[in-house]
Formats: sequence, C-alpha cells, structure tokens
Amino acid sequence: MNIQDLLDKAKDTVDKAKGTLGLEPQETESGAYQPSKSSLKIAAPNKTNYDNTEYDNPYTGNKKIMMICTEEQYMTMENGNKFDTGNHPVEMMVPLLHFKKAGFDVDVFTPTGESVKVEQWAMPEDDEDVKQIYAEYKSKLNNPKSIADFVKNDMADSTDYAAIFIPGGHGAMLGLPEDKNLGELLRWGYDKDLFTLAICHGPAALLAADLESPDSSDKTDKAERDFIFKGYKMVAFPTAMDKQMPKIGYLPGTLPWYFAEKLEDLGVTIDNKLASGQTHQDRKLISGDGPLAANDFGKMSAKALLKELN
Repeated sequence: MNIQDLLDKAKDTVDKAKGTLGLEPQETESGAYQPSKSSLKIAAPNKTNYDNTEYDNPYTGNKKIMMICTEEQYMTMENGNKFDTGNHPVEMMVPLLHFKKAGFDVDVFTPTGESVKVEQWAMPEDDEDVKQIYAEYKSKLNNPKSIADFVKNDMADSTDYAAIFIPGGHGAMLGLPEDKNLGELLRWGYDKDLFTLAICHGPAALLAADLESPDSSDKTDKAERDFIFKGYKMVAFPTAMDKQMPKIGYLPGTLPWYFAEKLEDLGVTIDNKLASGQTHQDRKLISGDGPLAANDFGKMSAKALLKELN
C-alpha cells in the first residue's frame, strides 16, 4: 500500500466518523444540503426564548411594518455545493410575535413578489407561539408584495410604513444585496425617517443602499453620496463565526462572500465578535446578532416604535 492509499484510507475513516457523529451536512432529494444533525442541535433548538411580553399601550394607528424577505432558496458555496437556505424562521417569527402584541400590522415583500423562502429545517417544532404566527402569515409569505412594484408605483406618495424589517438566514445574502429597487427603498426609508430593523444575516440586504438608482433618469451618481449607514454601529452574524460553520457541518462549504466585511468597507462598525444574543440601537437602525437575539431584538424594536408613534 502506497502513501496515497494510506491517505485515502485515512480520509474514508474520518468521513465515516463524521457521518456517525452527525457532523456531515445532510443532502436533500434536490441535491442541495441542509445543516448537519449535530449543528442543528446546537443552532436550531426546538423551542425559542420568546417571552410573551405584553405591551401596556399597543399601537392603534395605521402605520405598518414592511418586512423584506428573500425569494431565493439555494446558495452555491465555493466548492459548488448548494445550501438549502432562505429566511430563518426564528429571526422572522419571534419579532413578528412582538410586533403583533405591540399592535403593528406587517406587510411582506420580496423583490418580484415570488414566494418567501424559509429555512424549514430551523423551524422550532416545540414552540407553539412560533408555529401559530407562522400559520397566520402563511398566506402573506406565499403571496408577498413586490418591492419593484412598490418602488415604481407607490413609494413616492406612501405614508403607510413606520419601519423596514429584514430577517436573517443566509438567504438574506441572495438577491437582496444586489437589488437596485431595494436600494431605492432603503434610501427612501432613511430619508423618511423610518426605522430599519435587521437581524443576523439580514444586514446583508443593507448593501443594496449603495447601489445605483434603478431609474436611469436619476442623475444622482452613487459616487456623490455616502452610504446611508456610514458611521453607524450595529451587531450582526460575525464573519469569524461564518468561517467556522463548514467545520461543524452547518454549511456544506465555504461561503462565496462575507457580508459583514462589505458593510465594514462602507464605514459600518460591526460591534460584536460572537453571535451570543446581542442587540444594538444606533439612531433608527436596530440590529440583532442571530437567533438568540430574536426575542430581545423584537422587543427593542417594538418598544422603539411605540415610543416614537404613541
């Protein structure tokens, strides 16, 4: 047996051990991959930390929250493997529970009105509150509004919204960061003094605000304006942790790019090194670092909106 045979045998032994321990990403019928069983036990528990907060003076006005979601499901890793992703249900549903308790209606948007993609493997199966609000939103998630249509037809005259909410999940890195209509929407929200709420990988979508306008007649060149969140601090899912995710089988390979690095290049300070449940508010930008932050992020956002609007 030569050296190569020995190396191949050793690799087979390691691969079998990973499979036995549940460290390998799980391949689906579509050929895409979901996180390993062991990483799901750590990162996707069956129950959330939602605390059922009651709000003394719920909102009774007509301002709503605009939730921006991904309509893309598969992310191609550097090695060519496809990751079965979308928006993270905990980072979406736990804030929605707080918004509902605080009296706010939420409209769901995707870039073109295609259905919202959700990381179903992260659904907390023993959390009745999350499952109930998910059922309530199922129709909106299947039939969302179109960002492109809103920007073209309604945005200029709209006074319907108090906040733009972007849930996480690696799917927030798909389509949204390069969507010029979303960029226009984010700049409009900033100019109109709306809150921007983003959690975990959701801040990746904020990169769209640095794109050129979708309207070719708009003479404002992006080189003439600063990134709207330049000089802001926020928390988000950190690059260092994303680089570790393939090692535990959460991701089926190395990510093609890292959103936090791009935000930092635009003058944003990412104020956390771990995803440990941290939240942060800087002016009207409210952020959370991951699913552990979903409860406090939803509560902080709801309270900030109530303070502003009541």
